Amino acid sequence: MICRISAMSSSSGVCLLLLLLAILYFAEQVTCSRLVVEDEDIGVCQQLTSNGSYVPTNGIPDSDADNILVALNLEYLECEFFLYAVTGEGLDSVEPSLAGGGPSPIGPERANLDALTGDIIYQFALQEIGHLRAIKQTIPDMFPRVQLDLRKEVFSSSMEAALGTQLQEPFNPYNDSLSFLLASYLIPYVGLTGYVGAIPNLQSERSKRLVAGLLAVESGQDAVVRTLLYQRKDDEVPALSMKVSEVTNKLSELRNKLGGKGNVDEGLEVSSCLGAEGKVTGNSLAGDNNSVGYARTPAEIFRIVYGSGNESVPGGFYPQGCKGRFAESFLAPNH
Repeated sequence: MICRISAMSSSSGVCLLLLLLAILYFAEQVTCSRLVVEDEDIGVCQQLTSNGSYVPTNGIPDSDADNILVALNLEYLECEFFLYAVTGEGLDSVEPSLAGGGPSPIGPERANLDALTGDIIYQFALQEIGHLRAIKQTIPDMFPRVQLDLRKEVFSSSMEAALGTQLQEPFNPYNDSLSFLLASYLIPYVGLTGYVGAIPNLQSERSKRLVAGLLAVESGQDAVVRTLLYQRKDDEVPALSMKVSEVTNKLSELRNKLGGKGNVDEGLEVSSCLGAEGKVTGNSLAGDNNSVGYARTPAEIFRIVYGSGNESVPGGFYPQGCKGRFAESFLAPNH
C-alpha cells in the first residue's frame, strides 16, 4: 500500500525514507540479537571453572607431588607427540612456558592423518596442554620438559620387540592414520594405569581431585583410540601383515612383559575367560575380572616407557631417563 502511494511524485521521498527506516530497524534487531548471543557465550566461558570443576591450587604434600610428577613425564610425551602430529609444532611454539626451557623433542613429525583422526588428535593435544597447566599450577616448581625421543625408529623398535621379529620395512607411526593410532595405543594407557596406582598413595584431597580429573580424561583418550582401532580390528596392517587386533595384543603382551607384573594390559580381542564377565572376546576396554581398571607402580611405568624392562636403564622415548624423585632414585648418578 505504501509503495502504491509512493508512486505519486509528491510522495517518493517519503517512500524512500520509510524503506530506509525499516532496513535500519531490522539491522538493529539482528545486531542486538547477536550481542545477546555473544554476551551469553562470554558468560558461559567465564563460568568454565564452576560447577565442581577442578581449580588448581598449590600447597600439596611432597609425597603427593612425587607421585604426580611420575605422570608429568608421560604428559610431556603425549602432549608433544599429539601436537607435532597435527600441527608440525610443539610446546616451544604453542605454549613455551609449559616446556620450561627443557630440551626440544628429537624427531617428531607431522603425521598424514585423515580429517576425523586429525580432529581427534588435535583435541588430545589441547587436552594435554591443559593437563600440563593444571600440574604446573598445583606444583609450581615442577621440572621442565624432559628429553623425548619421538623418532619413527623408536616406535619401529617397540613394534619389532612386540612382534618378536625384524621388520623388512620400519614401522612409521607418522605414515597414515592407522599407523598413528597404533602408536597412540602405546601411550595413554600407560599413563592411566599410573594414575590408578597413584591415587591410593595420595594424602591431600586437592591431589586426589587433580589426579582423578586427569585420570578421567586419560581414560577417555585411551577409550577413543581403542574404539577407533576396534572398528578396524579385522583389517590387516599392510606394513605388518597382521590384523589390527593381533597387533594390539602383541603390544599389550610387550607392556606386560616389560612391566613385570603379570597381566595388567590387554589388546582388543582376548580369550573369553578374560572378557567382561567371561562372556565375550571383544575387549573395547581393558579391565580385571570385575572390569575394574588396572594399576601400575612408578617402577613398572619406567620399565615400559624406557623399553628396557628395567627402571634403572633409560631408553626408548626417554633416552636420558625420566625426572622426579621416584625416577631419579632408580637411575645411576651419571644420568
